[in-house]
Amino acid sequence: MGGAGRRGRRRQDARSGAAQSAARQRAPGARLPQLKPAASHSTLSRWLLLGEWRAHPVRALVAVLAIAVGVSLGFAIHLINAAAFNEFSTAVKSLSGQADVQVSGREALFDEAIYPQLAARSGVAVASPVLELQVGVTGKPSLPPLQVLALDVFRAGFISPDLIGAPSDDQPFDTLSGDAIFLSPAALRALGLAQGDTLALQSGTGSIKLRVAGSLQRARAGQRIAVMDIGAAQWRFQRLGKLSRIDLKLRDGVNREAFQAQLARDLERDYPGRFRVGQPNDENQNSRNNNLSRAYRVNLTVLALVALFTGAFLVFSTQALSVIRRRSQFALLRVLGMERGMLLRQVLMEGASLGVVGAAAGIAGGYAMAALALRFFGGDLGAGFFSGVQPQVQFTPVAALVYFALGLGVALLGCAAPALEASRAAPAIALKSGSEAAVTTRLAKTWPALVCLLAAGALTLLPPVFELPLFGYISIALLLIGAIALMPQLALVVFRAVERVWLRASVAARAPVRSLTVSRLANASGQVGIALGGVLSSFSLMVAMAIMVSSFRVSVDDWLLQILPADLYARTAASGSTSGLNPDEQRRITTLPGVARADFLRVRSLSLSPERPNVTLLARPINLQDPGKSMVLVGDTLPVPAGLRPVWLSEAAADLYGYQPGQSIRLPLAGGLHDFFVAGVWRDYARASGSIYMPLDDYRAITRDLEVSDAALWLDKGVSADQLQQRIKALPFGATLELSSPSAIRALSLQIFDRSFAVTYLLEAIAIVIGLFGVAATFSAQTLARAREFGMLRHVGVTRGQILAILALEGGALTALGIATGFVLGLLISFVLVYIVNPQSFHWTMQLHLPWGLIATVAGALLAASAATALLAGRQALSAGPIRAVREDW
Repeated sequence: MGGAGRRGRRRQDARSGAAQSAARQRAPGARLPQLKPAASHSTLSRWLLLGEWRAHPVRALVAVLAIAVGVSLGFAIHLINAAAFNEFSTAVKSLSGQADVQVSGREALFDEAIYPQLAARSGVAVASPVLELQVGVTGKPSLPPLQVLALDVFRAGFISPDLIGAPSDDQPFDTLSGDAIFLSPAALRALGLAQGDTLALQSGTGSIKLRVAGSLQRARAGQRIAVMDIGAAQWRFQRLGKLSRIDLKLRDGVNREAFQAQLARDLERDYPGRFRVGQPNDENQNSRNNNLSRAYRVNLTVLALVALFTGAFLVFSTQALSVIRRRSQFALLRVLGMERGMLLRQVLMEGASLGVVGAAAGIAGGYAMAALALRFFGGDLGAGFFSGVQPQVQFTPVAALVYFALGLGVALLGCAAPALEASRAAPAIALKSGSEAAVTTRLAKTWPALVCLLAAGALTLLPPVFELPLFGYISIALLLIGAIALMPQLALVVFRAVERVWLRASVAARAPVRSLTVSRLANASGQVGIALGGVLSSFSLMVAMAIMVSSFRVSVDDWLLQILPADLYARTAASGSTSGLNPDEQRRITTLPGVARADFLRVRSLSLSPERPNVTLLARPINLQDPGKSMVLVGDTLPVPAGLRPVWLSEAAADLYGYQPGQSIRLPLAGGLHDFFVAGVWRDYARASGSIYMPLDDYRAITRDLEVSDAALWLDKGVSADQLQQRIKALPFGATLELSSPSAIRALSLQIFDRSFAVTYLLEAIAIVIGLFGVAATFSAQTLARAREFGMLRHVGVTRGQILAILALEGGALTALGIATGFVLGLLISFVLVYIVNPQSFHWTMQLHLPWGLIATVAGALLAASAATALLAGRQALSAGPIRAVREDW
């Protein structure tokens, strides 16, 4: 049976070879048997498509997986951010109720003397005063501050009735009680309280005990807020005569836009620089909320699309190698009557099928991923932008279509060049064995690669668009495309140089395996370039992402070392706008035995523009002769002109508001605008919306505010930090203070950093895995496509073991060159990420740091994967006999 089977296969092979020979020898003008139209064409197309999938399922699966991962990650990030942003905006709007116009201060609080004027203004039906406080919960420092809204229940009932608590039937006047507070369901769950329990809130270093009188049933899901009477809140939290905003409801028939514009003009005339007039959930408020997280989510989306780019190249390599392997088959189909356009559509359809399957799987996976992330982690993706809301994922057909089209488009883009090559090949030439080199020669053009690289460099010089580094992203894409397109030429130069050195060494006869390896690499640069492209794309992107994240983390760590020079730091355990240390408490800390020096910090929030989030004002002692001892300066500080008060802006504040050292800036303090001299710029990684440093003495001279938020303590010689902590805890207010060493603060800050970049780490890991699979698939496909070459080598006496050694050496050499080139390309991309994308996205700079350990580990994994894949594929390619392998050459 075995002999009969072999004879049958030989007869079949002979008939196949005869058919091809006849096709090659037939005169150009002779009539050929034509393929049947219509149904036969679709059947043939289906056979070819399914046959290719069955022949190489793993290679197709890897390409599909890469596209699916890219689409799913991008779609999931979009769904998560859209759900979180919409819920956050709705929650913010719910706090304003049905107000037509809002008046707020440029400072956190303003004098309530303005309220009677607004309430009596023509056109105003109801004016509702609001005091908004962020209050720490005593005994629970790990919880974020509780948002407390203090209202006048009689006026709030006309504007924001959803914020009025529901008291019990036997206590109908609890909404006016001085010791009652109402909590939303989410706040009750977070605090573990029920109606009738006692809630302790922080005021200074003391504690205020309030009775939970009921709940806010109409609060948004996940919204942690509390409501109490405004008079009680002003008294209890020592904010007498202070308000946060005034909500206005206009009379019927009053034009809201005209009223708002006139009110803004009048307030600016009478109280310059003190008030903002707007509408609840207007464009400015939406812009503030949107800008808060836009750069973060856009960067995450771009990183997610890295997998899509890898998928595009995998589709390209899959289709290019398929076209090379099936070149004679396509030529025979052309001879038998298949039109050029039909062949072009066939190859495009094969690539599109990968895109359709991958994109569909990605949409489904992205929705599931978003639902799970929102269910277990919330909508902030670790960055904390949308804390306090509980969004639900909503399927958006438009976004799904966009990401589906993106996945399909990437697949079509990847197979475009191979499809054109397959359709343009001359049948008479393509039928000849050994004509495959023509494919890779035409696919490897030098001038498009150089144009892409030059354009990438030029784009890095362009400014951001809508405060996003769009040109930086395009530059990265062009760098990748240009470098991959240049790989065949680079491989040709490198391996021919190696070949010349090898031949000069006169060891070719003594080392035939290495000689054959070097010769093949030097004379098949096209196919070598395709294999190198897989290594290059995956490794360079991994290197770039690793360098970016590592540079940021090391920069944050170094920054923390510089801004935490003291031996011990103290702050009220429950943070918020109502906690702090009064002058007597500051004095008692300073005079403790063992304290060599104490610096105090006051933190406040200011509004510099209605379109942007508030900046943070930091007032602390600053050495005016050497400000670099008090902060991490970027560039030099300027001498302060006589009579002017200096401030130092963070990189984000200077970039967002367009200030430069030497200019003047007006800050709203103590109910008025005050001029300051911008003496320099400092680095602040903690506040993305911007911050301003000011000498504490200048702040106190203007505001008369003597409270502080934090204390930095230096120890006397011979005194340990533990001893000083015990002395501080022994103070009457010591139990309310949280004491931390610089090392503990650094560890916590880096832990928060890692949590914020958890998604980035996940994307980096996925890029590495896809890269490994892509390299394996590319080398496997190339090895299997060289079965005839191996058959010829076996005919001339090369042993099976020697061929496997050749494959292992080729895989190692190609991967080594790809890793070296990928490292250089990844370093260039990291330059764009660190020096272009990051400053334009987040408005701060960082130092470059290379994680050599991670890079070396991934490089070793790629080398091992390529060599192992080449060996495994070589064993499969050599499984057929040498006679069968070269039968088409007879």
